[in-house]
Amino acid sequence: MGNASVKRFTKEFTQQEAISEESIERAVEIMRTGKLHRYNVSAGEKGEAALLEEEFAAYMGAKYCLSCASCGMAMYLALKSVGVEPGDKILCNAYTLAPVPGAIHNAGAEIVLVEITDDYTIDLEDLDKKAADPDVKWFLISHMRGHLTDMDRLMAICEKHGLVLIEDCAHTMGATWDGKKSGSYGNVGCFSTQTYKHMNSGEGGLLTTDDPEVIARAIIHSGSYMLYEGHTSRPGMEVFENIKKLTPNYSSRMDNLRASLLRFQLRNLDNQCKRWNERYRVLEAGFNTIPGITCPKRPEKEVFVGSSIQFSLVGQDETTIRKFLAAALERGVELKWFGNSEPVGFTSAYGSWQYFDNLPELKETNRILAVMCDMRVPLTFDLDDCRLITEIVGQVAKDVLS
Repeated sequence: MGNASVKRFTKEFTQQEAISEESIERAVEIMRTGKLHRYNVSAGEKGEAALLEEEFAAYMGAKYCLSCASCGMAMYLALKSVGVEPGDKILCNAYTLAPVPGAIHNAGAEIVLVEITDDYTIDLEDLDKKAADPDVKWFLISHMRGHLTDMDRLMAICEKHGLVLIEDCAHTMGATWDGKKSGSYGNVGCFSTQTYKHMNSGEGGLLTTDDPEVIARAIIHSGSYMLYEGHTSRPGMEVFENIKKLTPNYSSRMDNLRASLLRFQLRNLDNQCKRWNERYRVLEAGFNTIPGITCPKRPEKEVFVGSSIQFSLVGQDETTIRKFLAAALERGVELKWFGNSEPVGFTSAYGSWQYFDNLPELKETNRILAVMCDMRVPLTFDLDDCRLITEIVGQVAKDVLS
């Protein structure tokens, strides 16, 4: 094949859409006041962080919301606020990103890794088996890369074993299972507003719950000092009385500036999710026509948000996969690979989390991750861009996998 016939993709996979003008204008207003700190408000005034919490709680149908410095800190605050103590065992799917085990380690807990299946979701049979351990009380599920497992079966397992469920919804903000929002199944839902997620404040997190004691502890943990009355998405002040001197301050608040960027984005979130899914469906349809590439079938009950797409190169060895990735990158298509023995960029496999002792060998997870490719889908790509990507990946697959 001559160079003239080789198509290349020229857009950046890390380029997100611009922040809207209305968000920028509001952020400038906040900067002109100098009131960036969430508690720097006048008497009777609601700051941007408090307003964001009210609005996101309403979006989720939750009683309470707390804005945090990051989703990783939201998960850590959730673990501490539901009662996790050092040495406790916490179930977690083995396919996730480093902030999830990082939150568990930060809480001083032990991780109990659960296998995944070929659709990249948690293995519910393995979960049921490991949840039978009487020492296991907690379950932090990561809806990794936006793939939701059968939440009906998962909740039945949680009820059977009395598990306290925390949901990492960094990749499922706006997604639903059977009409119920991701993040509303567990005792606590944790969300990300990092640049590559569904709302962009650079960095940030949101925590939702219906439990008044959990949110009260989370508010104080986040760094409210004795200013928690300034939170408007909270229970009555009496809930704070018995815990205010027993709950450490971990200084992990969101500020008013970042909150101001997110409030306008929240109003447009559902439309943005539809736009991601339009792109995902073009990519999915194209990839599924390429011999040697397999995308998982999405369940009928799942309404996902396709801000990334994954596929497997079933039956290929490491050498071939590396050639495939290099050839795609040479033509401008940036793919990540979870089978790499070394962590790269944002990507790492569970074997890299050596800050935990005695990590298990998970044969099924290893088999699946060994052939899994991952691609970000920014909204700066249009549908023709997605068609071009599938054409290029098809050419690469023909050249390398045949």
